[in-house]
Amino acid sequence: MTDYLSAAAEIAREAGALIAELANQPLEIKYKRRSDLVTVADRRSEALIVGYLRKRFPDHAIVAEEGGNHQSASDYCWYVDPLDGTTNYAHGFPVYCVTLGLAFLGEVIAGVVFDPTRNDLYTAERGAGAYLNGQRLHVSPTEDLSESLVATGFPPFATNHDLNVQFYFHFTELSHGIRRAGSAALDLCWVAAGRFEAFWELKLNPWDKAAGTLMVTEAGGRVGDVRGGAFNLLGDDVFASNGLVHDQMLKAFAEILAQHATK
Repeated sequence: MTDYLSAAAEIAREAGALIAELANQPLEIKYKRRSDLVTVADRRSEALIVGYLRKRFPDHAIVAEEGGNHQSASDYCWYVDPLDGTTNYAHGFPVYCVTLGLAFLGEVIAGVVFDPTRNDLYTAERGAGAYLNGQRLHVSPTEDLSESLVATGFPPFATNHDLNVQFYFHFTELSHGIRRAGSAALDLCWVAAGRFEAFWELKLNPWDKAAGTLMVTEAGGRVGDVRGGAFNLLGDDVFASNGLVHDQMLKAFAEILAQHATK
């Protein structure tokens, strides 16, 4: 592990322990917008992570979900989600995580996702593979979409739920089924781990996908967008797969996008 990755793993575990501890206490829930929750755990976890990063890497920029940003002219930028899956967390549904991704000149080079409910630490470094608790990850060998389990998400701030409902319905018929677990970072890790064959989401912030997309590519998968374009960390949508079902899904996306455009 590089110094960057080992530092990220250390702080992700510490932040994960904090949110796990706070999960056993009464939660004060606030709303950034309708159905977009934030809790004291989000804010305390972010303060912990940002404070650590600023101390360890004072010249690096930081972009964090709850606004604990640090401006810098550095070519390095950390993308931080201190609690991905806040709605799940607030309801006691055990699918949430801490995620940190480090980009150099806009390209993600290291990433960590820590799932405190399962004590699972996902790590990836560009060119060095992706790992779960030290074991090398590989995407699923499934080649046919009809034998695949896929995942998606419906973020509360998106305006194109109607399009995603069409995608959801279509892929439900074409695959073994769709899961909507509520944590994009974990969904991407589960593609990397071979649990899902694919994941897509139409509106995703960079801190949600920075680490997870690196996990997928380093595990042998493929990442882009639903229109077949290249992955853009600062773009809206993301489509990740094991690579083997990628073109089949792009064909289905294109059919629905064409129908949607004529309405």
